[in-house]
Amino acid sequence: MRRKSEGPAFGLRSSFLSLTSLFFLLTSSSFAPVLAHDLERTQVSLRFSADGAFVLEVANDPNWLLLRLEPFAGPVTPAYRNPQQRDRRLAELATVFIDRVVLFVDGHEVRPTSAEYVPPRPASASDNLPPLAAYRLRGRMAPDARTLRWFYGLVIDPYPMTLRHADGSSLTVWIAGDAWSGALDLTGRFQAPTRWQVARQYLALGYTHILPKGLDHILFVLGLFLLSLRLRPILMQVTAFTIAHSITLGLTMYGIVSLSSRVVEPLIALSIAYVAVENLVTTELKPWRLALVFSFGLLHGMGFAGVLRELGLPRSEFLTALLTFNLGVEGGQLTVIGLALLCVVWYRRRAWYHRRVVMPASVAIAGIGIYWTIVRTVMK
Repeated sequence: MRRKSEGPAFGLRSSFLSLTSLFFLLTSSSFAPVLAHDLERTQVSLRFSADGAFVLEVANDPNWLLLRLEPFAGPVTPAYRNPQQRDRRLAELATVFIDRVVLFVDGHEVRPTSAEYVPPRPASASDNLPPLAAYRLRGRMAPDARTLRWFYGLVIDPYPMTLRHADGSSLTVWIAGDAWSGALDLTGRFQAPTRWQVARQYLALGYTHILPKGLDHILFVLGLFLLSLRLRPILMQVTAFTIAHSITLGLTMYGIVSLSSRVVEPLIALSIAYVAVENLVTTELKPWRLALVFSFGLLHGMGFAGVLRELGLPRSEFLTALLTFNLGVEGGQLTVIGLALLCVVWYRRRAWYHRRVVMPASVAIAGIGIYWTIVRTVMK
């Protein structure tokens, strides 16, 4: 005799739990980064002189810096009501910041001898993202130094580090967040990375921008997926979205079009809310939805471009980096769709699927999208 728990109700619970598990897996792995370490926006520059002197400049979001440095200064974190108070406090924390970076030259630690806080410049309407603050550290190593290993103890996300030699040559390497760099050769001119190295690096950056860090893009793709489990509507929406964001990603990176993040980010959040709300009132792909998905894709492409501009593109392999970053983004989106499909594939034809799975998930996504629209509008 079959128990009740094995009937339709059991199937409902299983599918709902599967979709809910995916949703919370994505949000738990991505929500904190959106609010916290996505704000790192780390940029590191190390400039050498022929006599061994160096200038190390580490740039980050100033509010993030304050949040990360205060715990090392004492147990109490005071409130700073304006940017001037924040910047004064960050200047006081310069000596604390020195201890968060390590330079190992030829197997021996070299400590900076001075640290200066550089406040962010005033924001302008043309800025895609708020200007960064920086700590400028100075020191000296042996003129004949051969290798360098580097560690920055505050960060989690991968970030670019640009090395500038005394002869004018430069090299940008990527550091894996909370890990040591590899041994960096300081002898002679820096060698530019190969095309394959650039492709591999930017493919990974594009993928990780979606999974696990791109919660807003994840929710948008899930909103597209939830409309219908039939292959044709999914492919049509994803294709329209992909073409659109590829267009604006390229045009923005080449400087042909530009739109401030003050406009782009709230509209991206609104696009998430829209596709989720429409899932509540229809199960068919309407022509206007396809047109709107294309329009939303244009916005998301500008969002991707803002991130990519912050990361920087190698001049010698600009097109390679741009294309592989975009391919990485596509890989991340397809992974989201694949995981979502695995969660519901066994129950997609059940009569209760739309009412008990699509509608609650869409309501949750719409709520997050509306909340982000308000917050991003107010904060901008």
